[in-house]
Amino acid sequence: MRRQLSLGVLGSVLLGAPGAWGQQAVAPGPVVAPTTMAAPAVAPATSSGHRVLTLAEAERAAAEQQPQMLVARSSTDVAQAQADEAHAPLLPQITGMASYSRQTGNFAPRPGAIPAGVNVPGGGASVFSSSFDFWSFGVTGTQLIYDFGQTSQKYKAADLSVDASRKVEHATRLQVLLGVRSAYFAARAAKELVGVAQETVDAQNKHLAQVQGAVQVGTQPPIALAQQKAACANAAVLLIQAQNGYETAKAQLNQAAGFTGDTDYDVSDEEIGTLEDEDQPLDALAAKAMAARPELATFAKQREAQEASLRAAKGGYGPTLSAAAGVSEAGLSLTQMVPNWDAGLVLTWPIYQGGLTVAQVRAAEAGLQSIEAQRSLEVLQVRLQVDSARLSVRAAKATIGAAEDALTNAREQLRLAEQRFATGVGNIIELDDSQVTYTTAAAQVVQARFGLATARAQLLAALGRT
Repeated sequence: MRRQLSLGVLGSVLLGAPGAWGQQAVAPGPVVAPTTMAAPAVAPATSSGHRVLTLAEAERAAAEQQPQMLVARSSTDVAQAQADEAHAPLLPQITGMASYSRQTGNFAPRPGAIPAGVNVPGGGASVFSSSFDFWSFGVTGTQLIYDFGQTSQKYKAADLSVDASRKVEHATRLQVLLGVRSAYFAARAAKELVGVAQETVDAQNKHLAQVQGAVQVGTQPPIALAQQKAACANAAVLLIQAQNGYETAKAQLNQAAGFTGDTDYDVSDEEIGTLEDEDQPLDALAAKAMAARPELATFAKQREAQEASLRAAKGGYGPTLSAAAGVSEAGLSLTQMVPNWDAGLVLTWPIYQGGLTVAQVRAAEAGLQSIEAQRSLEVLQVRLQVDSARLSVRAAKATIGAAEDALTNAREQLRLAEQRFATGVGNIIELDDSQVTYTTAAAQVVQARFGLATARAQLLAALGRT
Protein backbone atom coordinates (compact mmCIF):
# COMPACT_ATOMS: atom_id res chain seq x y z
CA MET A 1 0.00 0.00 0.00
CA ARG A 2 2.84 2.38 0.87
CA ARG A 3 4.59 1.74 -2.46
CA GLN A 4 1.41 2.38 -4.46
CA LEU A 5 0.90 5.68 -2.68
CA SER A 6 4.46 6.71 -3.61
CA LEU A 7 3.83 5.89 -7.25
CA GLY A 8 0.70 8.01 -7.13
CA VAL A 9 2.72 10.92 -5.82
CA LEU A 10 5.30 10.37 -8.53
CA GLY A 11 2.62 10.39 -11.18
CA SER A 12 1.28 13.70 -9.94
CA VAL A 13 4.79 15.17 -10.07
CA LEU A 14 5.52 13.96 -13.58
CA LEU A 15 2.07 14.77 -14.92
CA GLY A 16 0.94 17.66 -12.80
CA ALA A 17 4.00 19.79 -13.37
CA PRO A 18 3.57 20.29 -17.13
CA GLY A 19 -0.09 21.11 -16.70
CA ALA A 20 0.52 23.62 -13.94
CA TRP A 21 3.30 25.29 -15.89
CA GLY A 22 1.15 25.26 -18.97
CA GLN A 23 -1.51 27.32 -17.24
CA GLN A 24 1.07 30.00 -16.60
CA ALA A 25 2.18 29.83 -20.18
CA VAL A 26 -1.17 30.86 -21.61
CA ALA A 27 -1.73 33.69 -19.16
CA PRO A 28 -2.36 37.08 -20.82
CA GLY A 29 0.59 38.11 -21.77
CA PRO A 30 -1.41 42.34 -22.92
CA VAL A 31 3.72 45.47 -26.44
CA VAL A 32 7.84 47.37 -31.73
CA ALA A 33 6.52 47.33 -35.06
CA PRO A 34 8.61 44.66 -36.77
CA THR A 35 7.64 42.96 -39.96
CA THR A 36 5.70 39.71 -39.95
CA MET A 37 7.80 36.60 -39.47
CA ALA A 38 6.93 32.96 -39.93
CA ALA A 39 7.51 30.31 -37.27
CA PRO A 40 11.20 29.43 -37.00
CA ALA A 41 11.89 26.88 -39.70
CA VAL A 42 15.65 27.27 -40.07
CA ALA A 43 16.71 26.34 -36.56
CA PRO A 44 19.60 23.84 -36.37
CA ALA A 45 18.62 20.21 -36.18
CA THR A 46 19.47 17.84 -33.36
CA SER A 47 20.85 14.37 -33.85
CA SER A 48 17.25 13.14 -33.94
CA GLY A 49 16.51 15.49 -36.83
CA HIS A 50 14.22 17.78 -34.82
CA ARG A 51 14.47 21.52 -35.11
CA VAL A 52 15.77 23.35 -32.05
CA LEU A 53 13.78 26.38 -30.94
CA THR A 54 15.68 28.92 -28.86
CA LEU A 55 14.08 31.30 -26.41
CA ALA A 56 15.24 34.29 -28.47
CA GLU A 57 13.53 32.91 -31.58
CA ALA A 58 10.29 32.35 -29.70
CA GLU A 59 10.41 35.87 -28.24
CA ARG A 60 11.13 37.46 -31.62
CA ALA A 61 8.34 35.57 -33.33
CA ALA A 62 5.86 36.48 -30.58
CA ALA A 63 6.75 40.18 -30.79
CA GLU A 64 6.17 40.13 -34.54
CA GLN A 65 3.20 37.83 -35.12
CA GLN A 66 1.43 37.02 -31.87
CA PRO A 67 -2.24 38.11 -32.30
CA GLN A 68 -2.18 40.26 -29.17
CA MET A 69 0.72 42.20 -30.64
CA LEU A 70 -1.07 42.60 -33.95
CA VAL A 71 -4.14 43.96 -32.16
CA ALA A 72 -1.99 46.38 -30.15
CA ARG A 73 -0.23 47.68 -33.26
CA SER A 74 -3.55 48.07 -35.05
CA SER A 75 -4.88 50.10 -32.12
CA THR A 76 -1.88 52.42 -32.43
CA ASP A 77 -2.53 52.82 -36.15
CA VAL A 78 -6.18 53.65 -35.45
CA ALA A 79 -5.13 56.26 -32.88
CA GLN A 80 -2.72 57.82 -35.37
CA ALA A 81 -5.44 58.01 -38.01
CA GLN A 82 -7.80 59.63 -35.50
CA ALA A 83 -5.11 62.20 -34.67
CA ASP A 84 -4.74 63.03 -38.36
CA GLU A 85 -8.52 63.37 -38.56
CA ALA A 86 -8.53 65.77 -35.59
CA HIS A 87 -5.80 67.85 -37.24
CA ALA A 88 -7.68 68.27 -40.52
CA PRO A 89 -10.02 71.13 -39.36
CA LEU A 90 -6.96 73.26 -38.57
CA LEU A 91 -5.93 73.26 -42.24
CA PRO A 92 -7.61 75.16 -45.12
CA GLN A 93 -10.80 73.55 -46.39
CA ILE A 94 -11.29 73.82 -50.16
CA THR A 95 -14.41 72.61 -51.90
CA GLY A 96 -15.16 72.48 -55.60
CA MET A 97 -18.72 72.58 -56.97
CA ALA A 98 -20.29 72.04 -60.34
CA SER A 99 -23.97 71.82 -61.16
CA TYR A 100 -26.28 71.64 -64.15
CA SER A 101 -30.03 71.98 -64.16
CA ARG A 102 -32.90 72.34 -66.62
CA GLN A 103 -35.43 74.77 -65.23
CA THR A 104 -38.03 77.40 -65.94
CA GLY A 105 -37.57 81.06 -65.05
CA ASN A 106 -41.09 82.17 -64.15
CA PHE A 107 -41.17 85.12 -61.80
CA ALA A 108 -43.02 84.46 -58.55
CA PRO A 109 -44.12 87.74 -56.94
CA ARG A 110 -44.46 88.03 -53.17
CA PRO A 111 -45.81 90.78 -50.93
CA GLY A 112 -43.43 93.70 -50.72
CA ALA A 113 -41.30 92.58 -53.65
CA ILE A 114 -43.15 94.60 -56.30
CA PRO A 115 -45.64 97.38 -55.59
CA ALA A 116 -49.24 96.38 -55.95
CA GLY A 117 -50.79 97.14 -59.30
CA VAL A 118 -47.54 96.90 -61.25
CA ASN A 119 -47.81 94.72 -64.31
CA VAL A 120 -45.38 91.82 -63.92
CA PRO A 121 -44.17 90.43 -67.23
CA GLY A 122 -44.61 86.71 -67.30
CA GLY A 123 -46.52 86.80 -64.06
CA GLY A 124 -49.18 84.60 -65.55
CA ALA A 125 -46.81 81.97 -66.92
CA SER A 126 -47.40 78.29 -66.14
CA VAL A 127 -45.09 75.40 -65.37
CA PHE A 128 -45.24 74.48 -69.03
CA SER A 129 -43.54 77.70 -70.10
CA SER A 130 -40.27 77.44 -71.97
CA SER A 131 -37.30 76.13 -69.93
CA PHE A 132 -33.58 76.68 -70.22
CA ASP A 133 -30.24 75.25 -69.14
CA PHE A 134 -28.35 76.64 -66.16
CA TRP A 135 -24.69 75.91 -65.46
CA SER A 136 -22.75 76.77 -62.32
CA PHE A 137 -19.11 76.17 -61.33
CA GLY A 138 -17.28 77.38 -58.26
CA VAL A 139 -14.55 76.88 -55.68
CA THR A 140 -14.85 77.94 -52.06
CA GLY A 141 -12.24 77.94 -49.34
CA THR A 142 -12.44 78.40 -45.58
CA GLN A 143 -9.79 78.70 -42.89
CA LEU A 144 -10.37 78.48 -39.16
CA ILE A 145 -8.80 81.48 -37.44
CA TYR A 146 -9.72 81.11 -33.79
CA ASP A 147 -12.19 79.07 -31.77
CA PHE A 148 -10.87 79.36 -28.20
CA GLY A 149 -8.90 76.12 -28.50
CA GLN A 150 -11.77 73.83 -29.38
CA THR A 151 -10.13 72.34 -32.44
CA SER A 152 -6.46 72.70 -31.50
CA GLN A 153 -6.98 71.09 -28.10
CA LYS A 154 -8.94 68.22 -29.65
CA TYR A 155 -5.99 67.61 -31.94
CA LYS A 156 -3.57 67.76 -29.00
CA ALA A 157 -5.71 65.24 -27.10
CA ALA A 158 -5.74 62.91 -30.10
CA ASP A 159 -1.99 63.25 -30.55
CA LEU A 160 -1.37 62.41 -26.89
CA SER A 161 -3.68 59.43 -27.27
CA VAL A 162 -1.30 58.11 -29.92
CA ASP A 163 1.53 58.24 -27.39
CA ALA A 164 -0.68 56.47 -24.85
CA SER A 165 -1.48 53.79 -27.41
CA ARG A 166 2.22 53.22 -28.04
CA LYS A 167 2.71 52.73 -24.30
CA VAL A 168 -0.13 50.20 -24.30
CA GLU A 169 1.60 48.43 -27.16
CA HIS A 170 4.78 48.27 -25.07
CA ALA A 171 2.83 46.91 -22.10
CA THR A 172 1.30 44.27 -24.35
CA ARG A 173 4.78 43.31 -25.50
CA LEU A 174 5.87 42.77 -21.90
CA GLN A 175 2.88 40.53 -21.22
CA VAL A 176 3.35 38.57 -24.43
CA LEU A 177 7.03 38.01 -23.67
CA LEU A 178 6.15 36.88 -20.16
CA GLY A 179 3.67 34.39 -21.59
CA VAL A 180 6.26 33.09 -24.06
CA ARG A 181 8.94 32.75 -21.41
CA SER A 182 6.61 30.98 -19.00
CA ALA A 183 5.51 28.60 -21.74
CA TYR A 184 9.09 28.06 -22.85
CA PHE A 185 10.28 27.13 -19.37
CA ALA A 186 7.23 24.91 -18.96
CA ALA A 187 8.38 23.06 -22.07
CA ARG A 188 11.94 22.93 -20.73
CA ALA A 189 10.68 21.44 -17.46
CA ALA A 190 8.55 18.92 -19.37
CA LYS A 191 11.57 17.95 -21.46
CA GLU A 192 13.64 17.40 -18.30
CA LEU A 193 10.82 15.34 -16.79
CA VAL A 194 10.89 13.09 -19.84
CA GLY A 195 14.54 12.47 -19.03
CA VAL A 196 13.69 11.70 -15.42
CA ALA A 197 10.99 9.26 -16.54
CA GLN A 198 13.36 7.60 -19.01
CA GLU A 199 15.98 7.22 -16.28
CA THR A 200 13.34 5.59 -14.09
CA VAL A 201 12.42 3.14 -16.86
CA ASP A 202 16.08 2.21 -17.32
CA ALA A 203 16.58 1.76 -13.57
CA GLN A 204 13.47 -0.36 -13.19
CA ASN A 205 14.53 -2.57 -16.11
CA LYS A 206 17.93 -3.01 -14.45
CA HIS A 207 16.21 -3.91 -11.21
CA LEU A 208 14.05 -6.38 -13.11
CA ALA A 209 17.13 -8.26 -14.28
CA GLN A 210 18.43 -8.33 -10.70
CA VAL A 211 15.11 -9.60 -9.35
CA GLN A 212 14.89 -12.32 -11.98
CA GLY A 213 18.35 -13.56 -10.99
CA ALA A 214 17.50 -13.42 -7.29
CA VAL A 215 14.26 -15.35 -7.77
CA GLN A 216 16.04 -17.97 -9.86
CA VAL A 217 18.62 -18.62 -7.15
CA GLY A 218 15.94 -18.52 -4.46
CA THR A 219 17.11 -15.47 -2.50
CA GLN A 220 13.85 -13.61 -3.32
CA PRO A 221 10.29 -14.95 -3.41
CA PRO A 222 8.41 -15.14 -6.76
CA ILE A 223 6.14 -12.28 -5.68
CA ALA A 224 9.14 -9.96 -5.92
CA LEU A 225 9.33 -10.65 -9.64
CA ALA A 226 5.64 -9.82 -10.12
CA GLN A 227 6.04 -6.63 -8.11
CA GLN A 228 9.05 -5.55 -10.15
CA LYS A 229 7.29 -6.26 -13.44
CA ALA A 230 4.44 -4.05 -12.23
CA ALA A 231 6.96 -1.35 -11.33
CA CYS A 232 8.44 -1.55 -14.84
CA ALA A 233 5.00 -1.24 -16.40
CA ASN A 234 4.17 1.75 -14.20
CA ALA A 235 7.46 3.41 -15.16
CA ALA A 236 6.67 2.87 -18.84
CA VAL A 237 3.24 4.47 -18.37
CA LEU A 238 4.81 7.48 -16.62
CA LEU A 239 7.30 7.84 -19.48
CA ILE A 240 4.48 7.92 -22.03
CA GLN A 241 2.61 10.47 -19.94
CA ALA A 242 5.75 12.60 -19.53
CA GLN A 243 6.34 12.53 -23.30
CA ASN A 244 2.74 13.61 -23.86
CA GLY A 245 3.23 16.37 -21.29
CA TYR A 246 6.23 17.62 -23.27
CA GLU A 247 4.21 17.70 -26.50
CA THR A 248 1.36 19.50 -24.71
CA ALA A 249 3.78 22.07 -23.28
CA LYS A 250 5.16 22.73 -26.78
CA ALA A 251 1.61 23.17 -28.10
CA GLN A 252 1.03 25.78 -25.39
CA LEU A 253 4.31 27.42 -26.38
CA ASN A 254 3.06 27.57 -29.98
CA GLN A 255 -0.05 29.38 -28.78
CA ALA A 256 1.93 31.82 -26.63
CA ALA A 257 4.33 32.64 -29.47
CA GLY A 258 1.68 32.75 -32.20
CA PHE A 259 3.01 29.71 -34.09
CA THR A 260 0.60 27.82 -36.32
CA GLY A 261 2.85 24.84 -37.08
CA ASP A 262 3.30 21.50 -35.36
CA THR A 263 5.38 20.57 -32.32
CA ASP A 264 8.06 18.67 -34.24
CA TYR A 265 10.92 20.52 -32.57
CA ASP A 266 12.91 20.56 -29.33
CA VAL A 267 13.43 23.50 -27.04
CA SER A 268 17.04 24.42 -26.35
CA ASP A 269 18.66 24.15 -22.92
CA GLU A 270 18.22 27.73 -21.68
CA GLU A 271 17.43 29.43 -18.41
CA ILE A 272 17.36 33.04 -17.21
CA GLY A 273 20.51 33.99 -15.35
CA THR A 274 20.69 35.85 -12.07
CA LEU A 275 19.30 39.40 -12.17
CA GLU A 276 21.72 41.84 -10.58
CA ASP A 277 19.02 43.46 -8.45
CA GLU A 278 16.74 40.50 -7.73
CA ASP A 279 17.72 40.48 -4.04
CA GLN A 280 17.08 44.19 -3.47
CA PRO A 281 14.34 45.23 -1.02
CA LEU A 282 10.79 45.86 -2.16
CA ASP A 283 10.93 49.66 -2.02
CA ALA A 284 13.99 49.81 -4.28
CA LEU A 285 12.49 47.41 -6.84
CA ALA A 286 9.09 49.11 -6.71
CA ALA A 287 10.70 52.49 -7.43
CA LYS A 288 12.40 51.02 -10.52
CA ALA A 289 9.13 49.51 -11.66
CA MET A 290 7.23 52.78 -11.24
CA ALA A 291 9.78 54.55 -13.43
CA ALA A 292 9.83 51.89 -16.15
CA ARG A 293 6.38 50.33 -16.37
CA PRO A 294 4.60 51.45 -19.57
CA GLU A 295 1.19 51.15 -17.92
CA LEU A 296 1.97 54.09 -15.64
CA ALA A 297 3.36 56.09 -18.56
CA THR A 298 0.12 55.31 -20.39
CA PHE A 299 -1.94 56.87 -17.63
CA ALA A 300 0.30 59.95 -17.68
CA LYS A 301 -0.35 60.41 -21.41
CA GLN A 302 -4.05 59.71 -20.96
CA ARG A 303 -4.24 62.35 -18.24
CA GLU A 304 -2.59 64.94 -20.51
CA ALA A 305 -4.95 63.99 -23.33
CA GLN A 306 -7.97 64.29 -21.06
CA GLU A 307 -6.81 67.71 -19.83
CA ALA A 308 -6.61 68.82 -23.46
CA SER A 309 -10.10 67.45 -24.06
CA LEU A 310 -11.33 69.43 -21.05
CA ARG A 311 -9.83 72.65 -22.46
CA ALA A 312 -11.42 71.88 -25.83
CA ALA A 313 -14.80 71.42 -24.17
CA LYS A 314 -14.48 74.72 -22.32
CA GLY A 315 -13.64 76.41 -25.62
CA GLY A 316 -17.24 75.72 -26.63
CA TYR A 317 -18.29 78.66 -24.45
CA GLY A 318 -16.64 81.10 -26.91
CA PRO A 319 -17.22 82.08 -30.55
CA THR A 320 -15.57 80.72 -33.68
CA LEU A 321 -13.94 83.01 -36.23
CA SER A 322 -13.26 81.77 -39.77
CA ALA A 323 -12.28 83.28 -43.10
CA ALA A 324 -14.11 82.31 -46.28
CA ALA A 325 -13.57 83.06 -49.96
CA GLY A 326 -14.87 81.74 -53.23
CA VAL A 327 -15.01 82.18 -56.98
CA SER A 328 -17.77 81.03 -59.30
CA GLU A 329 -19.08 81.13 -62.84
CA ALA A 330 -22.68 80.64 -63.81
CA GLY A 331 -24.72 81.07 -66.96
CA LEU A 332 -27.33 79.74 -69.35
CA SER A 333 -24.66 78.03 -71.48
CA LEU A 334 -21.05 77.09 -71.27
CA THR A 335 -20.16 79.89 -73.66
CA GLN A 336 -22.01 82.57 -71.68
CA MET A 337 -20.64 82.19 -68.13
CA VAL A 338 -20.70 85.11 -65.68
CA PRO A 339 -17.87 85.19 -63.11
CA ASN A 340 -18.24 86.22 -59.46
CA TRP A 341 -16.14 86.17 -56.35
CA ASP A 342 -16.68 86.71 -52.68
CA ALA A 343 -14.57 86.93 -49.53
CA GLY A 344 -15.28 87.63 -45.90
CA LEU A 345 -15.08 86.70 -42.25
CA VAL A 346 -17.58 84.53 -40.44
CA LEU A 347 -18.17 84.76 -36.69
CA THR A 348 -20.42 82.18 -35.06
CA TRP A 349 -21.31 82.03 -31.40
CA PRO A 350 -23.64 79.36 -30.06
CA ILE A 351 -25.74 81.28 -27.54
CA TYR A 352 -27.75 78.33 -26.26
CA GLN A 353 -27.46 74.64 -27.14
CA GLY A 354 -29.57 73.08 -24.45
CA GLY A 355 -26.66 72.71 -22.03
CA LEU A 356 -24.49 70.77 -24.50
CA THR A 357 -21.21 72.51 -23.65
CA VAL A 358 -21.84 72.29 -19.91
CA ALA A 359 -22.42 68.55 -20.20
CA GLN A 360 -19.28 68.10 -22.30
CA VAL A 361 -17.19 69.92 -19.69
CA ARG A 362 -18.63 67.79 -16.89
CA ALA A 363 -17.93 64.60 -18.84
CA ALA A 364 -14.31 65.67 -19.45
CA GLU A 365 -13.81 66.46 -15.76
CA ALA A 366 -15.25 63.09 -14.75
CA GLY A 367 -12.99 61.37 -17.26
CA LEU A 368 -9.98 63.07 -15.70
CA GLN A 369 -10.97 61.85 -12.23
CA SER A 370 -11.43 58.33 -13.59
CA ILE A 371 -7.92 58.30 -15.06
CA GLU A 372 -6.44 59.41 -11.75
CA ALA A 373 -8.29 56.64 -9.91
CA GLN A 374 -7.17 54.02 -12.44
CA ARG A 375 -3.58 55.16 -12.11
CA SER A 376 -3.74 54.82 -8.32
CA LEU A 377 -5.09 51.30 -8.76
CA GLU A 378 -2.31 50.47 -11.22
CA VAL A 379 0.33 51.70 -8.77
CA LEU A 380 -0.96 49.24 -6.18
CA GLN A 381 -1.06 46.47 -8.79
CA VAL A 382 2.51 47.13 -9.94
CA ARG A 383 3.78 47.09 -6.38
CA LEU A 384 1.99 43.78 -5.75
CA GLN A 385 3.43 42.25 -8.92
CA VAL A 386 6.95 43.30 -7.98
CA ASP A 387 6.58 41.96 -4.47
CA SER A 388 5.08 38.66 -5.65
CA ALA A 389 7.81 38.14 -8.25
CA ARG A 390 10.55 39.07 -5.76
CA LEU A 391 9.22 36.61 -3.19
CA SER A 392 8.84 33.91 -5.85
CA VAL A 393 12.49 34.32 -6.84
CA ARG A 394 13.60 34.11 -3.23
CA ALA A 395 11.44 31.04 -2.54
CA ALA A 396 12.55 29.31 -5.74
CA LYS A 397 16.23 29.84 -4.90
CA ALA A 398 15.69 28.34 -1.47
CA THR A 399 13.67 25.48 -2.94
CA ILE A 400 16.47 24.55 -5.33
CA GLY A 401 18.90 24.05 -2.46
CA ALA A 402 16.44 21.92 -0.51
CA ALA A 403 15.48 19.91 -3.59
CA GLU A 404 19.11 19.23 -4.47
CA ASP A 405 19.78 18.06 -0.91
CA ALA A 406 16.77 15.77 -1.14
CA LEU A 407 18.03 14.41 -4.46
CA THR A 408 21.49 13.73 -3.02
CA ASN A 409 20.00 11.85 -0.09
CA ALA A 410 17.57 9.98 -2.33
CA ARG A 411 20.42 8.92 -4.62
CA GLU A 412 22.35 7.59 -1.64
CA GLN A 413 19.25 5.83 -0.34
CA LEU A 414 18.74 4.15 -3.72
CA ARG A 415 22.39 3.08 -3.86
CA LEU A 416 22.16 1.49 -0.44
CA ALA A 417 18.86 -0.17 -1.26
CA GLU A 418 20.36 -1.66 -4.43
CA GLN A 419 23.33 -2.99 -2.42
CA ARG A 420 21.07 -4.45 0.25
CA PHE A 421 18.90 -6.11 -2.38
CA ALA A 422 21.93 -7.50 -4.22
CA THR A 423 23.23 -9.09 -1.00
CA GLY A 424 19.82 -10.48 -0.10
CA VAL A 425 19.38 -8.25 2.96
CA GLY A 426 16.83 -5.90 1.42
CA ASN A 427 13.51 -6.68 -0.21
CA ILE A 428 11.66 -5.54 -3.33
CA ILE A 429 9.46 -3.08 -1.46
CA GLU A 430 12.49 -1.27 -0.03
CA LEU A 431 14.11 -1.16 -3.46
CA ASP A 432 11.01 0.15 -5.24
CA ASP A 433 10.33 2.74 -2.54
CA SER A 434 13.90 3.99 -2.85
CA GLN A 435 13.55 4.23 -6.64
CA VAL A 436 10.29 6.19 -6.32
CA THR A 437 11.85 8.51 -3.76
CA TYR A 438 14.78 9.19 -6.08
CA THR A 439 12.54 9.80 -9.11
CA THR A 440 10.31 12.14 -7.14
CA ALA A 441 13.33 14.07 -5.84
CA ALA A 442 14.74 14.37 -9.37
CA ALA A 443 11.42 15.71 -10.63
CA GLN A 444 11.30 18.22 -7.78
CA VAL A 445 14.76 19.51 -8.74
CA VAL A 446 13.50 20.04 -12.30
CA GLN A 447 10.47 21.93 -11.07
CA ALA A 448 12.58 24.04 -8.72
CA ARG A 449 15.07 25.01 -11.44
CA PHE A 450 12.47 26.10 -13.92
CA GLY A 451 10.31 27.58 -11.21
CA LEU A 452 13.21 29.96 -10.59
CA ALA A 453 13.51 30.73 -14.30
CA THR A 454 9.80 31.55 -14.50
CA ALA A 455 9.96 33.65 -11.33
CA ARG A 456 12.79 35.70 -12.83
CA ALA A 457 10.78 36.15 -16.02
CA GLN A 458 7.90 37.45 -13.89
CA LEU A 459 10.25 39.83 -12.08
CA LEU A 460 11.54 41.16 -15.40
CA ALA A 461 7.98 41.85 -16.54
CA ALA A 462 7.08 43.43 -13.19
CA LEU A 463 10.07 45.76 -13.52
CA GLY A 464 9.06 46.71 -17.07
CA ARG A 465 12.08 45.08 -18.69
CA THR A 466 12.27 42.86 -21.75
